[in-house]
Amino acid sequence: MSAATKEEYELLVSQAKALVAGETDWIANTANLSALLFNSLHNVNFVGVYRYENGELILGPFQGMPACVHIQMGKGVCGTAAAEEKTQIVPNVHEFAGHIACDSASNSEIVVPLFKNNQLWGVFDFDSTELHNFDELDKKYLTEIGDTIFN
Repeated sequence: MSAATKEEYELLVSQAKALVAGETDWIANTANLSALLFNSLHNVNFVGVYRYENGELILGPFQGMPACVHIQMGKGVCGTAAAEEKTQIVPNVHEFAGHIACDSASNSEIVVPLFKNNQLWGVFDFDSTELHNFDELDKKYLTEIGDTIFN
């Protein structure tokens, strides 16, 4: 299962590019992209960014319930994605060792690392109330959308 169809994602990529066109402020871009995706993807209950700073992940703009502010590298799905610099797709967060539960309604998650100038900048985090809500289609398009932040 995916959080959107290929056609929906193609439209979201176009909308994301339009939202960030000419804007270099990462807060503005991540706030707008979080809102766009939170209101467009199916069955999501959290969309947000964590930036990598001082050896940890720190909460940035998001949509959803209040979230964990600091995440250590290698901890939880976000910390694992950041430490490995690799997208994590977790079909069932309750089976992920060390999962950090900010919202007990979350059942699946995808975390996409974000890079600026080929260096880890942070992660884009997506939680879903449904099990198995994310797959390779989500990875492909959410990575493409994440790449627009630093256009």
